[in-house]
Amino acid sequence: MNEKYGKILAVDDNEDILFSLKLLLKNHVELIHTEMNPDRIPGLMERENFDVILLDMNFTKDMIGGQEGFFWLDKILSIDPSAVVIFITAYGDVERAVKAIKAGAVDFVLKPWQNAKLLATVSSALKLRGSLVEADKLRFSRNELCKTLDQPFHDFIGDSAEMHKVFNTIMKVASTDANILILGENGTGKELVARALHRNSARRNEVFLSVDLGAISETLFESELFGHMKGSFTDAKKDKPGRFEVASGGTLFLDEIGNLSLPLQSKLLTVIEKREVIRVGSNKPIPVNVRLICATNMPIYQMAKEGKFRQDILYRINTVEITLPLLRDRIDDVEILAEHFLQQFVHKYKKNIKGISSAALKKLRQYSWPGNVRELQHAVERAVILSESKILQVNDFMLKTPQSVNDEGTLGTYNIEDVERDVIRRALRKNNGNISQAAKELGLTRASLYRRLEKYEI
Repeated sequence: MNEKYGKILAVDDNEDILFSLKLLLKNHVELIHTEMNPDRIPGLMERENFDVILLDMNFTKDMIGGQEGFFWLDKILSIDPSAVVIFITAYGDVERAVKAIKAGAVDFVLKPWQNAKLLATVSSALKLRGSLVEADKLRFSRNELCKTLDQPFHDFIGDSAEMHKVFNTIMKVASTDANILILGENGTGKELVARALHRNSARRNEVFLSVDLGAISETLFESELFGHMKGSFTDAKKDKPGRFEVASGGTLFLDEIGNLSLPLQSKLLTVIEKREVIRVGSNKPIPVNVRLICATNMPIYQMAKEGKFRQDILYRINTVEITLPLLRDRIDDVEILAEHFLQQFVHKYKKNIKGISSAALKKLRQYSWPGNVRELQHAVERAVILSESKILQVNDFMLKTPQSVNDEGTLGTYNIEDVERDVIRRALRKNNGNISQAAKELGLTRASLYRRLEKYEI
């Protein structure tokens, strides 16, 4: 130990032992306090935050059973569950010292000790204490952050009837372990729903892991999701757990599940059914316990009918289904969403902007929002960055088109891609997601329609 850090409490009924400890440790630690009477331990712990406690196993004369040591270990851990206790014991008490480690001590030192060994033991204990304190800080920070995020659905807000239905469904199913399938276009908030489900579940204090399946290549699919062993392929430099293992005990969110090929769907189904994974390069199954939430923006039921998505895996992932409305179908939420994002970005960019003008809000309500809530978020952010006024005006919002295609199909001044995107969406809604019928009505082949669905991220 090169630097003096850490506060040590040494408790032993032998004055010579305490003198030796103080003499050895005083040049290596910030504080070394010695005490012969264990009854004073609670009071000392109240007055000082000790990093390591060196504790004798026997205090009463002629007592060799070590029960006093166990008693005071329990008392110390009841006061501070993160306390790091090292027992001081004679050679004949080694068996009891090992038992004490199982009871909560971190190590033991034999009398008479070797100075180098004792210093190494204390150094390791100080590092452990630092790790435990840091872990407590992180846990506290995470809990405080979760409290903030849970008011009530962080960034996932709305007062329309459509959104109240979504909120009600979330609250009904969040506490269960039911697998959830979230359907909705890009930008409607599928991951926000997944996070709201997790934060309101019994797994809220465990990990939430989001995986974009559309961004994982077929060759890396098994390695990323199920893990791999060192040497199982060229770049496998060490053992690596997959996403299922990492998320075990918590929630695993598989986004864009509709993008999986049939062979990958088969591999995923096996894991879901058996609740275990086998790492690439291994034959040993590893149990996993995840709450599975999946999402897609693709017409997954039509894909299942056409044999492009397995029916059996579809049944496994949609115990409960949540469909998110388009922003233009809950246009009454545009104002509260815009105000929410305004406050968010005013704080982020330290701008003195007080609100949005009524004319600008009217413009936002009249827009079709092909990119849904995400597009609105970006529009407000851009306006906040570029505006020099205290109230955002109509010209601060640079939208792709001045108005939308209404239900009767009347056109204003349009970008041709926006028109085509809206017409395709209307055809799909009219035909309940049936690709063949929608393509026929649009005068396209199914392949052409699929290409447009991919192009416009529908």
